[in-house]
Formats: sequence, structure tokens, C-alpha cells
Amino acid sequence: MTPAVEQAKKAGIDFRLHEYAHDATAESYGLEAAEKLGVAAEQVFKTLVVKLDGKQLAVGIVPVTAQLNLKQIAKAAGAKKAAMAEPSEVERTTGYVLGGVSPLGQKKRLLTVVDDTAEPHATIYVSGGRRGLEIELAPGDLVALTQGCLAAIAV
Repeated sequence: MTPAVEQAKKAGIDFRLHEYAHDATAESYGLEAAEKLGVAAEQVFKTLVVKLDGKQLAVGIVPVTAQLNLKQIAKAAGAKKAAMAEPSEVERTTGYVLGGVSPLGQKKRLLTVVDDTAEPHATIYVSGGRRGLEIELAPGDLVALTQGCLAAIAV
């Protein structure tokens, strides 16, 4: 069981786990998840870590069909600018490997912004903490568990 699954269980929210055989040659982990689970790609969200103003790390959660708008996440986080965090720093801070970074159960709680396109969906899918494992949950539960906020951060 991953820290992400443990956090969801401990919180007592309604969620479902979905496992699939991860293909190491897949170019996009998120699109692979959508395809293997047979769900709309717009419902599968990826977890990206950015560095705000060269100091603080933050998490942006956007659909796998979109890209993270660095200007928008900086604005939503009250920073001047954002840049993608170094992979080694992401893994060290979250406790997860790239491609399996979950917004839940991270070693250090980071400021989290969920793209507002999640809101209309009854449920969305995010990484369960390893490649080949997705957690399906309500967007509101994700925002609550991460103590995050919703904002338009995807392009």
C-alpha cells in the first residue's frame, strides 16, 4: 500500500483504486493510464511539481491532455514566477518516483493547485503513488485532502 492510498483510507473518503500493467516504453504515463483504464483522458490528471520564485515547491494537478501554465500556477500561488522543479528534488520531497508522483501522501505537504477543469467531473483519476496505480476520487475530496485550491492553470 502506498502513502497515497493510506492517506485516502485514513481520511475516510469514497475512492476506488485502479491497477494496470505499466508499459515502461509508454511516452505519456497519464495517457497510458486513460487508455488502459478505458476512461476519458480529460478525467485523468497528472501531478507536476514546480519551484516558485526559485524557492518554494508547489504542486499543479492538470489533465493529462493539457500542459501546466507556469504563469497561471505562479499567480494562483501568489508568486511572481514558476519553473518546473528538478526531478531529483521532486522525488526527494514527495517520496515518489517520476511517473508515479501522487498529490496524496507526499513526504512533505506542498502548496497544491488543482486545475478547475476537474470540478465538473463526478470523479477524476490521479496517481496512486506508483506507475500503474490510479486513485479515482471526487475533485472536492482531492482539494480537501491536499488542502489545495482550484484555479485555471492548464493550457
